Amino acid sequence: MLPLDISAVELLPDEIARFSRHLTLPEVGLVGQKRLKAASVLCVGVGGLGSPMLLYLAAAGVGRLGIVDFDVVDHSNLQRQVIHGTSWLGKPKIESAKARIHEINPHCQVDLYEIALTSENALEIIRPYDIVCDGTDNFPTRYLVNDACVILGKPNIYGAVFRFEGQASVFNLTRDSPNYRDLFPEPPPAEMVPSCAEGGVVGVLPGIIGLIQAIETVKIIIGVGTSLSGRLLLFDALKMGFRELKLRTSPERPVIDRLIDYQDFCGMGDIAPEAGAVASITVSEFKALLDSAADDILLLDVRTPKEAEIATIAGSVLIPLDQIESGSALEQLRHLLKGKRLYVHCKLGGRSAKALIALKRAGIEGINVAGGIDAWSQEVDPSVQRY
Repeated sequence: MLPLDISAVELLPDEIARFSRHLTLPEVGLVGQKRLKAASVLCVGVGGLGSPMLLYLAAAGVGRLGIVDFDVVDHSNLQRQVIHGTSWLGKPKIESAKARIHEINPHCQVDLYEIALTSENALEIIRPYDIVCDGTDNFPTRYLVNDACVILGKPNIYGAVFRFEGQASVFNLTRDSPNYRDLFPEPPPAEMVPSCAEGGVVGVLPGIIGLIQAIETVKIIIGVGTSLSGRLLLFDALKMGFRELKLRTSPERPVIDRLIDYQDFCGMGDIAPEAGAVASITVSEFKALLDSAADDILLLDVRTPKEAEIATIAGSVLIPLDQIESGSALEQLRHLLKGKRLYVHCKLGGRSAKALIALKRAGIEGINVAGGIDAWSQEVDPSVQRY
């Protein structure tokens, strides 16, 4: 049980009315509700996972919530990041979240950190909080959150989502508990990890996983039930099924006594030199090139067919990245390239760089259209739908 001091904590008449359904629960009662009010929780990220976590932790009566995020609300967020609304488009997510939290529970203290969590600031930011909820969407930050929690002795409530599948666990509940490095001793190759922007995620899924993280947080604060510590909960929305894997501490797990360069640890440093070797061109430069010499240019689109249904750049040829990396489309591409110069684009520029790296190994040279169709829509042709 968390060592919370509730000796001076009092519930106001409004709070007694607000949390009456908790107070009548034998597992919560007055003491449990005071523990919630005395607790402090830091949520790293206020996206798909952070949104439901923060909403329900505030509604449950957690007295202090910290939010780390440096992004602004975008149209593409609203499908799953339910703490934000249309009126907050273009504004900081942390400010949107704070406003919504105070509508739900005006007694909740909300601390805002509009910065990226880094090895330089993580320990200082996390130290004042009792529990950390990981609402991030990338491996470097997950390892950073994990290692900082291990060093500071903080429970780490983990969740992750992709497409129709999600997972959740509780790491570092005690010094002897499994942590994230017991689940992933080594990060997967960076080029094998598509983002949600590339791979997609069904909007309801982060709500399910985020709420599992929220209930685990509440249970740990109150000190009831059995947590997910030592267990990885897997959820498949298409099959509507849960299954569970046991997690144990590994005798080979490294001692974590300092924070490192997590971009480098997760292979971003390995990819950067190779990706940097790929020539690139801005969308504005590419538009000028098309206007002057379009006949000898082949624009290759390496997105998925589903993405191409949403929007395309006129004249582009669609060959998805997986067909290029597998080599199945090389002969088709060589035929299309006869007498033409190759330019490659995707949504944001990452997959097109990967395609060019794979093509270079096959003896095919090309140039990356930096920023992809998203930059094209913003800077060249606003009639192309953004997504």
